[in-house]
Amino acid sequence: MSLNWNRVTLAGNLTRDPELRTVGTDRVTVSFSLAVNRRYKGTDGEVKEEVTFVDIDAWGRTAELVSQYLTKGSPAFIEGRLKLDQWEAQDGTKRSKLKVVADTVQFLQSKAEREQQDGQGAPAAASPPPSPRRPSTPRPPAGPPAGDD
Repeated sequence: MSLNWNRVTLAGNLTRDPELRTVGTDRVTVSFSLAVNRRYKGTDGEVKEEVTFVDIDAWGRTAELVSQYLTKGSPAFIEGRLKLDQWEAQDGTKRSKLKVVADTVQFLQSKAEREQQDGQGAPAAASPPPSPRRPSTPRPPAGPPAGDD
């Protein structure tokens, strides 16, 4: 029996404004980066912080909403899968980069908080993150999302 499972769940803040692109004639994608902080106690008892920067891609309507409502510093909750991009650089060396392809993006800032922060009053577009409970049995995804390269 072969078991494959590729799911990622992250919460953090955008490190840059999302970049929306059109692929072909009718598909849109957005790229952005998320900073995820981890606090822990070191061996000396001092609280330390580690930051991990994760590149994220989203497609379709999710890409449009991310581009419209999120900016650098916005908190977000991401669910998706890992994807390894591989290419050959101009100097002939092989390169690779691990990133997350987002299936869902939840905006973690309320309309009132956004209005207070930027004074522009953009409409709220998502619900709060799900509760941190785990399913008793992992369920594989229904299939790969359409339109991701």
